[in-house]
Amino acid sequence: MPITLPQTLPAFDVLSREGVMVMSPERAARQDIRPLRIALLNLMPKKIQTETQFARLIGATPLQIDLHLIRMSEHQTRTTAAAHMETFYRPFQDLGNEKFDGLIITGAPIEHLPFDEVTYWTELQQVMDWTQTHVHSTFGVCWGGMAMINHFHGVQKHMLPAKAFGCFRHRNLSPTSPYLRGFSDDFIIPVSRWTEMREAEIAAAPGLRTLLGSDEVGPCLVEDPAHRALYIFNHFEYDSDTLKQEYDRDVAAGTPINVPLNYYPDDNPAMPPLNRWRSHAHLLYGNWINEIYQTTHYDIDAIGT
Repeated sequence: MPITLPQTLPAFDVLSREGVMVMSPERAARQDIRPLRIALLNLMPKKIQTETQFARLIGATPLQIDLHLIRMSEHQTRTTAAAHMETFYRPFQDLGNEKFDGLIITGAPIEHLPFDEVTYWTELQQVMDWTQTHVHSTFGVCWGGMAMINHFHGVQKHMLPAKAFGCFRHRNLSPTSPYLRGFSDDFIIPVSRWTEMREAEIAAAPGLRTLLGSDEVGPCLVEDPAHRALYIFNHFEYDSDTLKQEYDRDVAAGTPINVPLNYYPDDNPAMPPLNRWRSHAHLLYGNWINEIYQTTHYDIDAIGT
């Protein structure tokens, strides 16, 4: 089954060319089925790239997905055309009592700031509290995951002495988890962050369980059953060249940056990078969508009751 996207959204043509099944809202309305309503709260500066990456992953399952793009109400992006935001995004304050089967909260390039110094932190706290009554399952990604685990459990993020940047081996710490069906014992995940969450502090918070972790870059995927949430601190959703774009940007700006580790063949930035995480990315997000489908209410208004 396809993912429902407006035909004028850039991701519609991109995913169609890739063979992902996409459907216009008009066509979807003619099907006698309740699609899963998934919202994407997109905090990343490159909105179009990010919405395409997540749409690609959640649109690869056998279920019909109705994707909604959400933004912070007061925060105005300076890197995406205002017309795109006006056409495809709704501010959080306009959602009212709408219910969603799933919500993804993306990362944001503001790791250096304390949470309470982020300009939209108060509204984001409202979003996170709102998920407990209006969303069946929430997936916090990178800074979004750190924000959620801090809000609900008080776990702090810590600055790293150098940026964790590259593709790092991770271990499957919970092979029986339904979110890790089909996962290998170890695998590669792209990492791009200046901060970390520490396993000892996560383990000390009641109810949290680390599902994926790395000896080099620490915990990666954390399950929070009490809040019906997953937190991932790394980037399965990245395209093959996303780390390359970040590296080239910093080199061009004269920003000190190391070549992303274990990313280019022979660590040579003149060589095209190879994608070695795509299959596990589809597994994780496909498993998340499947768990939502298996456990959400058929009557969407019953979510949160």
